[in-house]
Amino acid sequence: MQRGLIPGVLVLAVAAAAVGVFVTRATPIDSSPLAGRDSDPAKGETVFIASGCASCHAAPDAEGDAKLILAGGQRFPSDFGTFIAPNISPDPEAGIGAWTLGDFASAVKKGVSPDGQHYYPAFPYGSYLHMDDQDVVDLWAYWQTLPRDATPSQPHEVGFPFNIRRSVGVWKLLYLKDDWAVQIADTPELERGQYLVEALAHCGECHTPRDALGGMNRANWLGGAPNPTGRGMIPSLRPADLTWGPTEIVYYLETGFTPDFDSAGGHMVAVIENFAKLPASDREAVAAYLKALP
Repeated sequence: MQRGLIPGVLVLAVAAAAVGVFVTRATPIDSSPLAGRDSDPAKGETVFIASGCASCHAAPDAEGDAKLILAGGQRFPSDFGTFIAPNISPDPEAGIGAWTLGDFASAVKKGVSPDGQHYYPAFPYGSYLHMDDQDVVDLWAYWQTLPRDATPSQPHEVGFPFNIRRSVGVWKLLYLKDDWAVQIADTPELERGQYLVEALAHCGECHTPRDALGGMNRANWLGGAPNPTGRGMIPSLRPADLTWGPTEIVYYLETGFTPDFDSAGGHMVAVIENFAKLPASDREAVAAYLKALP
């Protein structure tokens, strides 16, 4: 009797493994909606700034125009290991210069590499998946204007079992969500604010607490979280906790100065530098969104 069960168990095990392999595969984006679109590098620059690409991928301690050299090398510690930003300059060997627009869109919105591997969600594609297709096209066009750099990317310092890339497919099944984090009133200003906060500027990636597997706890959206560096807390942006008025939020996003005469520190310094370069209407839209949170 037991001998008769063994083949059936093996068949079920093989079938379960096959299903697991299928559902956790890295599937690139359908790039057909991107084909034939006109691109605007100037608009792409705005997307680049709002998305904070240089903030993570410029070389450590880069200043001024050197921040446009996306050589990578910055280190981002976490509970799962230390992730090191790769070279994403247009260099065809060390960077992403040999990629197609479809490759780029798959990486940004799906976290899938050109060779069919999952990227770790330290790359905030969980937020970028909301990015408008035209913004992706314009961003790629701007990317072609950036300087090349031949600095090799460094491997992440991630141990077992988190170094198994296939497991990221399970993470994506659990946590990648196409819907917006919150439902708010439908006005052009609030739509823009939501797009900036939840998609381009990916504010939730730092300001929302995470569970044991690193997924964002949407029930406490923007409710504050431990700093991945282990130093202090990243503050809540919910209206009950962030008591600043809209004008004070706008001023902070432009200057880095708080109403109580303190100033931004840590990674927020780079965020302020980016927001200061955006139109005033964008900072106002972010403030409107934050004050409209439930």
